[in-house]
Amino acid sequence: NEAVSSRVQELLDERNITQYRLYTLTGVTKSTISNIVHCAYETVELRTIHELCQGFGISITAFFDSPLFDENNLEP
Repeated sequence: NEAVSSRVQELLDERNITQYRLYTLTGVTKSTISNIVHCAYETVELRTIHELCQGFGISITAFFDSPLFDENNLEP
């Protein structure tokens, strides 16, 4: 969950997109995006990640292609 939060923030920063702009691109509610970024959820649905990826213009594969998701960086 922390890795998903960090990855979303990383993509927002890389693309210079605000959470509000991501909301307008995806339809994912502003509160959901904020909760993901602030790691307020225990889990994030894959459907939501897919919608965010569409807003970022990347595939789900590209989303998870980050050192954040390396097995050694994830807690069991």
